[in-house]
Formats: sequence, structure tokens, C-alpha cells
Amino acid sequence: MRFLKSAALAAAVLAVSLSSSLADTFKLAVTDVEGLERLQVEWGPFKNALENATDHTFEFFPVTSRTAAAEALRAQRVDFVVTGPAEYIVINKLTEARPLIGLGRPDYFCAVVVRADSGFTRPADLKGKKVAFGDIGSTSNMLCPMQLMADYGVDPVKDIEKLHTSRNIAHEALKKGDVAAIGINHNSWIGTRNKDDSVPNGFFRVIARSGDLPNDMIMAGAHVDPATAQSLRQAILDNKKSIIAAILQHEENDKYSGMDLVAIEDGAYDLVRSMYTTAGFPQYDKFIGE
Repeated sequence: MRFLKSAALAAAVLAVSLSSSLADTFKLAVTDVEGLERLQVEWGPFKNALENATDHTFEFFPVTSRTAAAEALRAQRVDFVVTGPAEYIVINKLTEARPLIGLGRPDYFCAVVVRADSGFTRPADLKGKKVAFGDIGSTSNMLCPMQLMADYGVDPVKDIEKLHTSRNIAHEALKKGDVAAIGINHNSWIGTRNKDDSVPNGFFRVIARSGDLPNDMIMAGAHVDPATAQSLRQAILDNKKSIIAAILQHEENDKYSGMDLVAIEDGAYDLVRSMYTTAGFPQYDKFIGE
């Protein structure tokens, strides 16, 4: 009897030990959110939902820049990073980190916008003109509209006078005629346009639109065990309803309204690599603007 009790105790201890070994603690970063406090406020619900879905523990790892995120991945100080398509291309080049889950954003595409009274009806009309783009290095506010212009035969490096500014300033510059066009994230600009009651919506014309862009993502560091990454991917997909609801709890994540979580692979981002080349940065080994 004493032997049976000892055997049962040993089995229980072994079961607890095995269970504990299966639960890991991972570091999680978000490239466009600076500071631990903002991470906790804006992405805390997501972290909690991730822990509930995967039975693992996640701790925030604040980063001050995209470069800092890449360096942390390379040093294995962070395991998973939430980032955008343009950031992924460089981080993948520098660290061999890989996509895990796509944060599918509906209507995520770019456009080239002009004044309706400008006489410009196609991108080729903008050769020699001043065109405003958004943040340097942004997928939807710089790389995509530059690629869109190139697709219509306009070299965005040589054929136009380009400048970079914020969405609101670009909108006002276009309205005043200070620039001939803006290349911009279409959905974000629509929000700006709809809040502007100084001119009717028909004051503007979209002369080119891209297809939907590759997704934002959760990426896994190259050091993360592939089997572990795969099990995490499946757990996230199996519990995506609660994880999506958690992401959308904070208004800073409104751009993800209507989102889905999808499995993704590296090849889906070759389009963004082409955008880098078009913009004059074919090496993908540094962040534009840093």
C-alpha cells in the first residue's frame, strides 16, 4: 500500500512538472506603441486574451522604434512582435523572424487623390507635379501609393516632386492647391475628408486605387521553436473571436474594425518588397526614415 501511495504521489508530481514545462513565458512587443503604460492600456486586453487562448504567459517588452524591435528579436530578448507589412520586410531581412498571424484589415488599400477641378484624370498627368505622401516608410501612406504610381507608368523617384507630411496637412495642402495630389491610405483619408465641412466630398477625385494590402501581423522570432509557434497559431485561430474583441477594446485600434485573424506566410509580402524597390530601397535592410 505504501508503494502504491508513493507511486501515485510521484505520478502527480510528474504530471504537474510536465504541465508546467508546457507553459512558457514569452516577451511581446508592438512596434508603433512606445512605453509600457501605453502598451498596457491599448494592448493589455489582447495580451490577456492571448494568455487565455494559449495557456502561456506573455509579458510586454516596450520598444522605442522599429530598429529597437529588430535588435531585440535578434538578441532573443523579445519573442513575438505586432507590426505592419513594411516593418516586417526589414525585420525579416535582419533577423529571419517569420509571420505567425495576419491581422486582416478590411478596405486596407491606398489611393492617389486630386482635386476634382484640377483636370488630372490619371497618374500620368502628375509628371513634374508636386505630390504629398504620408509618413516616411509607411506601407499604406508611402510605399503603396508610390508603387501605384509606378504601376501607371510614373516613376515616383524621378517623375514627380514628392514630399512627406501628416495626413491632415496633406489634405489641407491639396485643398488649397499647394500640391497636385496626395498618395495616402484611402480609409484614413476618407475619415479626414468626411470631417471637413469646408468643401463638399465631391471636391476631390480618386484617380487610382490599389488592391488590398498585405496584413499587419504577429511575427515570431527566428529563435521560437517552430512547433511551439504552430501550436500558438492554431490556438489563436481557434479563439479568434475573443482575441479580436480584445484588440478592439481600445479606440487606438479602431483601424482594425471588421478585422479577421488569418494564417499567413512570407510569400504574401513579396508585394511589399517590390514597393521598397520602386521607392528606391531595394536592399530591405534598413527602415526608411530611421
